[in-house]
Formats: sequence, C-alpha cells, structure tokens
Amino acid sequence: MLFLLAELRALLGTAVSDERAQLAHDLAYDAIMGEVGARISTPPQNGIKTVALSVAARILTNPQGIRSEQAGGMLVSYSDAQTGVILSDDELRRLRRAVGARSGAGMLDIAPVESRISTYPWRQA
Repeated sequence: MLFLLAELRALLGTAVSDERAQLAHDLAYDAIMGEVGARISTPPQNGIKTVALSVAARILTNPQGIRSEQAGGMLVSYSDAQTGVILSDDELRRLRRAVGARSGAGMLDIAPVESRISTYPWRQA
C-alpha cells in the first residue's frame, strides 16, 4: 500500500467509507504504477506517498471532474485544474525523481541503432 486509509481520511477531514477509500487508493496506485512501475520499493521512496495521497484526495473530492456549479444565484468555481486520476506534470516529476528515473529530453535516444557510432576517433579499432 502506498498510504494508509486513515491517512487519507485525516487529509480529507471527512468520513469516507472503507470501500471508497480503498478504491481511491487502488486508482492512485494504478496511475502511479503506470508511470514508474516496478521501480517503487517497499516501503515506497520519499515523495511517492505525497503524490498518491494527492491523487486519491482528488478522486474523492471531485470524482465527476466538475469545474464549477451553480445553485440559484450562487456560483462556485473550483480552482484545482486537475481532476480525477490524472497526474500533473509536477506529480510526474516528483515520482520520477523519487524512483531515480531520468526525465526530460535527455532520456530519449531516437537515433536508429545502425546510425550509432561504434568506434571513436581517439581509439584504434
């Protein structure tokens, strides 16, 4: 488990059933595993719990992804641009940093295998 269900309840400050809390954990776990996979250790590296709790709290706070709602003359707009099980760019960076994965353009090698240099000028073949 990436976090305890009691920690999620404490973060939300509201009563959440075991089933909903477990589902939020499982969805957050699935999203995180989809990004960093088997690189997560037991116990999880620093930073992973923060991301997992943030995602789970978003799932429970605004599961429909509502940006604003109106009742009569009252309009409420939600400032959180992220909804549901979407990982933000900051969360993705934090996850990759936590597991030691490189991020950014430096991690890509798009050159075909046959174009790679096999010998170097300063070495004799």
